[in-house]
Amino acid sequence: MSLRIVLRKKLSGGLAAVVAAAVTLAPLAPASAQQGKGPPILRDTETEVLLREYTRPILRVAGLEKQNIQMVIINDASFNAFVADGRRIFVNYGAILQSENPNQLIGVLAHETGHLAGGHLAKLRQQLATAQTQMIIATILGAGALAVGARGGGSGLANAGAATLSAPGEVIRRSLLSYQRQQEENADRAGVKFLTATAQSPKGMYETFKRFTNESLFAARGADPYLQSHPMPADRVEALEGLARQSPYWDKKDDPALQLRHDMVRAKISAFMERPDTVARRYPLSDTGLPARYARAISTYLHGDLRSALSQIDGLIQVQPNNPYFYEVRGQALLEGGRPAEAIAPLRKAVHLSNNAPLIEMLLGQALVASENKAYTDEAISILRAAVARESEAPLGYSQLAMAYGRKGDYAEADLASAQAAFLRGDNKTARELASRAKTRFAVGSPGWVRADDIVTAKPLSSQ
Repeated sequence: MSLRIVLRKKLSGGLAAVVAAAVTLAPLAPASAQQGKGPPILRDTETEVLLREYTRPILRVAGLEKQNIQMVIINDASFNAFVADGRRIFVNYGAILQSENPNQLIGVLAHETGHLAGGHLAKLRQQLATAQTQMIIATILGAGALAVGARGGGSGLANAGAATLSAPGEVIRRSLLSYQRQQEENADRAGVKFLTATAQSPKGMYETFKRFTNESLFAARGADPYLQSHPMPADRVEALEGLARQSPYWDKKDDPALQLRHDMVRAKISAFMERPDTVARRYPLSDTGLPARYARAISTYLHGDLRSALSQIDGLIQVQPNNPYFYEVRGQALLEGGRPAEAIAPLRKAVHLSNNAPLIEMLLGQALVASENKAYTDEAISILRAAVARESEAPLGYSQLAMAYGRKGDYAEADLASAQAAFLRGDNKTARELASRAKTRFAVGSPGWVRADDIVTAKPLSSQ
């Protein structure tokens, strides 16, 4: 499904406030995560496949190939990427859109992999725990000194106690920031190492951080280097350049076919996420390249001219008849244009060409259900069950499965699927109510009853 927004569960362990692996000098976590809502994420098969291909060789040389590291696209236009739990690399869509070539984005992903390989999050947790202990001891000692001073009627010990309360906090804060700066430098070095080991250029990584330097020079001017969580930009880039230029692959260019795929994904993101006038300026009619045509076709369907959009998409299919994502967009345009029965054929083609990508299967299941043809009910259930088995955190699959079961009259399974969808959306009250009702419809101890009971007794996603 093309760039659908879903709400991600809250980042675990309180890490939203202390994420060590952010690329930029901006706040380290999305605002929504800081508010406990969970960062809104984007789902798109084409983009996720490309990101996995970018990271796979890097994760392999980093010794993380078997760790099932996931790529998560954050709905944020700023250039940022970070890790938060040791299992996922989060990338703002803005980082993809603003990376002019694959190498620039791959460099950022190599840096984030450096954080994962170095176990920086676990180490930072330990540093925070140690700092917390130190603060508690300092507070107790300071409070004791204040009490002694007060009983003695003198101001000396009282003043000493006040100083004891205030000074350690500043020292500990500087120590933590110094530790984070060292982690960033280590991740830079690891990133260059991984790129070299995979015969890729570190130039893109250097170009990205150099751009950050140029953008942040004014903001960093006069700043205290000991109060920064990242190395001062100029120092960091200078060190990175010296390291990166030693690579024998410094001048290696991206493969043209990979560059085209990168540009296609950037075009798709622009079309879905930017205003139509912005898309028109970025991809004017004078640009006849495939990415520009892709962006204009999507933007056209999104903003009301379905007939023209379908004509443009058909033109894309003529150029690349085996591109599954062109058929996916065609099916989505028809589905959202109120013509679900016509969406089925192109979505079947997209599923086939994408090797049964589960997000596209969900879109096909949605079209089968929306067609209101009862002959498609069993097929929709089969496709959607297969999709959610491989993509268990997508609410759309469960909500469509609930509709298909309801149409068949299987209300126990319909309630269970609705409960699963609500749970994934973070609507815990509705999820428990539906799961409780599902339990009354299933035989006690049956697989459906057990799954429903798991939802009733589960800890809410927002608290995990």
